[in-house]
Amino acid sequence: MKLPAQVAILLLSATPLFAQESFGKKVPSVTMSPAPVSTVTRGKSNTVNLEFQVERGFHVNSNKPSAEYLIPTILRLDPPTDIVVGKTIYPDGAEVSFAFAPNEKLSVYSGTFTVGVNVRPLASVLPSKYELRGTLRYQACDNAACYPPKTLPVKFAVKVVKAPAAPKKNPAQSPHAHS
Repeated sequence: MKLPAQVAILLLSATPLFAQESFGKKVPSVTMSPAPVSTVTRGKSNTVNLEFQVERGFHVNSNKPSAEYLIPTILRLDPPTDIVVGKTIYPDGAEVSFAFAPNEKLSVYSGTFTVGVNVRPLASVLPSKYELRGTLRYQACDNAACYPPKTLPVKFAVKVVKAPAAPKKNPAQSPHAHS
C-alpha cells in the first residue's frame, strides 16, 4: 500500500515540472482568424480575404522569398466541384535583415497578414452556403533559427447568391397625357 501512494505523490509532484517545460517554450505558429461568411454572386469572380497571425517573436517567409532555398508561404484550397478558385493574392513581404544574415534582406510576414482568394461559383450553382477547405504551408523563424515547415488547416464559408435581376426597361411612353 505504501508504494502506490509514493508513486502517486511522485507523479503529482512531477506534473508541474513537465507542464512548465512544455509551456515555457514558445512554439512558432500561425493562426487563422475566424473568417466571416462571405456573400458571393454565382457566375462572377468574388474576392474573399483571409487573415492570418504570426505568433509574436516569429516571422514566416513571404510567398516570394528572397532566396531559392527559403520555403514560401503558400495557400492551397480544395474547393467544391462547382466553385472555381482563381488567383490567390498574397501581400508583399517586409524586407528585413536578421542577425544571422545581417547583409541580406529577407521577404517575410510578421504580425497579421491577409491573403485574398478569387472565388467564382459557376452560374449553375444552387444558392446556398458552401465550405472551402485547404492548407496554409509556411516556415516560421525567429531571430536565431528557422523551424521545420508546418501546415495550418484552413476553412471558410461562402454564401452563394443569384445575380441581381437586370433592371426592366420601360417601353417608350408618349409625353402626351391620355384620357
